[in-house]
Amino acid sequence: MALYCLIPRETINMDEQNTHIPRCWRWITKHWSVPEEEPSTDQDLLPVQGMLILDKLASLDIENCIEISRSTGLISKIVEFTSKRTDLTNINETHQTLLKCSSLKLLTRLASTKGKFGVTMCQMITKHPFLLSNLAEILDNNGSSQELRELTAQLIRNLAMGGNVKEIGHIPMIISRLMDAFLSRSAPSSTDTDQLLRMIAGQELALLAMESANNCLLMLAEPGYVFIKELAVMIRSDMYRYIASSLLRSMCVHARPQLGNSDLNEVSCILQVVLEGIMDAEGRELEVLVGLSSQICNVIPEDFVRGLEHNQIKESFIQRLVSALNSNMVPSAHCLGIRRVVVQHAIYMMECNPVYVNCFNECQMMEALVRVERTPSRAENYRFFLGDAGIMEHNIPLSVLVAIAKGLMGHEQL
Repeated sequence: MALYCLIPRETINMDEQNTHIPRCWRWITKHWSVPEEEPSTDQDLLPVQGMLILDKLASLDIENCIEISRSTGLISKIVEFTSKRTDLTNINETHQTLLKCSSLKLLTRLASTKGKFGVTMCQMITKHPFLLSNLAEILDNNGSSQELRELTAQLIRNLAMGGNVKEIGHIPMIISRLMDAFLSRSAPSSTDTDQLLRMIAGQELALLAMESANNCLLMLAEPGYVFIKELAVMIRSDMYRYIASSLLRSMCVHARPQLGNSDLNEVSCILQVVLEGIMDAEGRELEVLVGLSSQICNVIPEDFVRGLEHNQIKESFIQRLVSALNSNMVPSAHCLGIRRVVVQHAIYMMECNPVYVNCFNECQMMEALVRVERTPSRAENYRFFLGDAGIMEHNIPLSVLVAIAKGLMGHEQL
């Protein structure tokens, strides 16, 4: 039924109907009850009903998602509905909005599938020649509703989580509009909906910046914003602090040559806030702040050293890093990179000031490094996991970083 709603009868291969989807449709008609007050004349549009059915099927199990991906022309038809230009006639503006919303919801559902198939699904959706330009059009259209913008941002975030950050970055308008949503001060984000859109847009920008120098440069060059200053304000004010910290870390990694003196001064000014946050944070928040602190140490080492000495927290800070390493010997799925960023931070500190070598030795950093060396985890090779599928693999294995740190501490290779 869903296929016939979306695609004209003559375009469907009847062999495809003898699949898992008809069985699921029979099951869903028995178990899916709709409250009497829910039906609306606006939802009587057949394509919308078809996508509601497919969305419900996709939510039940992965086999349905696989069948949807295999159905000839189905993904293309769903993507087509994200555009203003469809081959449907006599469709009013209300139905057009419903059609966009239902198609975005279904694509987001498919792009959130876990495991290796989920990664494949994200790549399949992203590679559609018109999808990303359609999404950019929605974000760029002042007439798009808040719901449409939010659904579009959620879909882009899911596609980026599937490892498609470079492909998304090929459409600069997407980055530009996401920055407007995350940074704009023209309309205060007072409602829950506004704050949710800002959060999603910020998360998406952080994902796009992680492994793409080109995306970082696009963000840095976006007219109308002094990006580093905007991020520094967020970090100091505690508004979206961890998203801003992740973005600033990526800027230091990928766009260092383009950071001017005023940018570096902003980075230096938030050092104290970052150091204080590290002393209290745990889990993913700790990982983000340590990652940013390590890059501040790498980019402006003199300012970092002065910050530790001026506030007389050198010993306590180093002890905190060692403690964080010892307490995270078993990596968790939501905090995969904590050991990596701590070891990297120790390397940068010992490289910029050899005095720190003795401090790390006094805090038993060598013993902690040996424990890390003896408890390797393949999961730590990746930034994220979708089910059991690793996403965004690191270029340098953690074992290599441990060996560098041990070498700096005077460990003799046998």
